[in-house]
Amino acid sequence: MCSVHDTVEFEKRGIPSTTIITEAFKNAADFQFRGKGMEGHPYIQLPHPVSNLQPDEMRDTTLKFVEEVAGHLKS
Repeated sequence: MCSVHDTVEFEKRGIPSTTIITEAFKNAADFQFRGKGMEGHPYIQLPHPVSNLQPDEMRDTTLKFVEEVAGHLKS
């Protein structure tokens, strides 16, 4: 899961970062964060699936998570 790797690398450099996944990838994200020594690092979980959403539906879905993403990046 490259997004977890990227998040870990940014965090190691002192750059607040987060990962955005869908619920189906929760276990994989937990496993990857644990394996990279960052167990419990927060991430954003969107409902699954999102690949079938129309652009306006995807926009509406992601807008629900803007505050959560911003909160992860403020630390």
